[in-house]
Amino acid sequence: MTRQAIAVRFRETFVALRPELSWRRIRRLTLALSALGLLAIGLEAGLRARLGVPENRIPTALYTRPAPWSGLGGGHSRQPPIAIGTLDGTPAEQRIPVRLDQLPDHLIQAVLAVEDQRFYQHHGLDPRRIGGALVANLRAGSITQGGSTITQQLAKNLFLSSRRTPLRKLREAALALALEARYDKPTILEAYLNEIYLGQDGGRAIHGAGAAARYYFGKDVRRLNLAESAALAGMISAPNRYAPTRNPDAARKRRDLVVQLMVDQRRLTSSTAERARRAALATRARPAPTLEGRWFRDFALAGAGDRLPARGVAVYTTLDVTLQRAAERAVRTGLQTLRSPQAEAALVALDPRSGEVLAMVGGRDYGASQFNRATDARRQPGSAFKPVVALAALERSRGQAPAYTLASLVEDQPLRVATPRGPWQPENYDRSFHGRVTFREAMEQSLNVPFARIGLAVGPERIVETARRLGITSPLHAVPSLALGSSEVTLLELVRAYGVLAAAGTLAAPRAIVGRARQGHEIEPLPAPEPVRVVDPAVAYLVTSTLQGVVTRGTGRSLNGDGRFGTIAGKTGTSSEWRDAWFIAYSPSLVVGVWVGFDDGRSLRLTGAGAALPIVARFLAEAAADRESEEFQVPDGITEGYTVLADGGWSACGPREIFLEGTEPEDHGCGGFAFPSWSRIRDWGEEVARRAARLLGGLVGPSPEGGSGWRR
Repeated sequence: MTRQAIAVRFRETFVALRPELSWRRIRRLTLALSALGLLAIGLEAGLRARLGVPENRIPTALYTRPAPWSGLGGGHSRQPPIAIGTLDGTPAEQRIPVRLDQLPDHLIQAVLAVEDQRFYQHHGLDPRRIGGALVANLRAGSITQGGSTITQQLAKNLFLSSRRTPLRKLREAALALALEARYDKPTILEAYLNEIYLGQDGGRAIHGAGAAARYYFGKDVRRLNLAESAALAGMISAPNRYAPTRNPDAARKRRDLVVQLMVDQRRLTSSTAERARRAALATRARPAPTLEGRWFRDFALAGAGDRLPARGVAVYTTLDVTLQRAAERAVRTGLQTLRSPQAEAALVALDPRSGEVLAMVGGRDYGASQFNRATDARRQPGSAFKPVVALAALERSRGQAPAYTLASLVEDQPLRVATPRGPWQPENYDRSFHGRVTFREAMEQSLNVPFARIGLAVGPERIVETARRLGITSPLHAVPSLALGSSEVTLLELVRAYGVLAAAGTLAAPRAIVGRARQGHEIEPLPAPEPVRVVDPAVAYLVTSTLQGVVTRGTGRSLNGDGRFGTIAGKTGTSSEWRDAWFIAYSPSLVVGVWVGFDDGRSLRLTGAGAALPIVARFLAEAAADRESEEFQVPDGITEGYTVLADGGWSACGPREIFLEGTEPEDHGCGGFAFPSWSRIRDWGEEVARRAARLLGGLVGPSPEGGSGWRR
């Protein structure tokens, strides 16, 4: 029905009823409707006018960890937990709940003097004050005074909007009467002093005298002096106008007015008032510590469930303040260095022993994109997937000897594999081949062709099974190129998988929340799932040893050139056509991974060593500052022995290597000196020449990695 048809129908109905209407009936109808309206307002007031304790008025929020993280051989300095976001995503509020008996008497007297001097005489409404305000407003021709009592202000702040309408004033009055009937005066005053709005701390609203005392004067509310109390009381009517940090002159005049009102109402002596007027007023704000962590907040909330109340609970997370700030700075600086405004980066740091996520950055700018590239973006890991292949190749299976040892020789020669999609021909980055190389050399130099051969020998199905044990749940395609990282995974999955190596073979579930507490009460810790042994510690140590070599002399050597990170292990990764750059590094207590790339998958034209490794290095430089270096403990089941070199009929002793017990070569009398083979002499000579060239050149950059096909 159109609007015009409705109007016509209404007119016809009114004309038909007009003979039945009379002024008496209209008055009765009006009175009946008014009574029903007042009854509804009264019922609302009776149902809604309830006060909780001050702690329960604080929005449920997520906080950083309750105790500093103590990894990397030390512990960060103690600092109180910082709020990183509310449960419902609304802007955080700055509140410090206080009890009435904790407040100085001069603060209470100052508030009563300026806001409601007859607070203890009325029952929610003050007719005398309402009448005085009405007369003053009529004389001024505008609203210059308010007649609301403290109880009315509390009702408005807790239950109503700030819009000034006759209906809102009626509801406010009814709620005030209901509050006064239900609670005593001290309870109402305490609620008011915890609820009043007193300005902004950045993007956070300051509510209550406790938070205001901390922000404006840098002290506990119990230590406020008279002048400071009068200044806070004077701010209640217009916090932004009378804030000493914004308008010190206006704040001083308002403070003096409050002091004079206290004298006029005999709450203060003239001599005490004069000292308060002469007191200096602080004008420097003390903002509460803040932390971004918004991608982590979303990640934590997704796992928190929906059983938390909207207010009154503090949820403590695993996020470490120091590490998160280091992560944010490292990502920001790393992206600025790339000078590509559309490039994105993600970082995850976790404790492999417990699975606790210590830092998380999901992109360049949360305001521009809330998509979390650390947890939700699946990208090809390239050579960062090779440690998974190495585990499958080095561990025993069904009681059988492992397919490889670290000393096994693998052919680095052209390889052509027939697949349903046509022949697959992996290449190394430099498009050259290196003959026979050891398993260790293939990992340290991230050679693609040898690892393609290893993957074929082990079998893609076994690589998939190994990845599943390491906690990788993304779809993996059991094809030959899987060995070079062709299947997509998330950064969090990959970091978690490396955590198994760091934790000597145990897998811990990622964890973001450690406990919860009602505001002001003891923390109730949440039970953590026990880590599960998924890999033989000795096999995990073999892979870690190769990844230490990656950092010491391989594709990741620019990370730790000065040795400041001790025996840290790591691996570079670059996907096909340089679309994704990765670097994962770990110690026994920390794993950190970085991905860099474009959301649309176009080429970054940089390797993992060139784009991701510098971000990890910046992060570790801050996270590991003034820390002791950590050593990986050699587990049971590891033995050491000489490798045996054979070249053109000559047999000689090679370098020492570590093995699983029972897989070491037979003793060929290498305990003493043995003349090396000519190929080994050639390799040593080339290494000496390379080092001499680097010393003379003075410039050492990260070695290029990757190549056509699947890259390092």
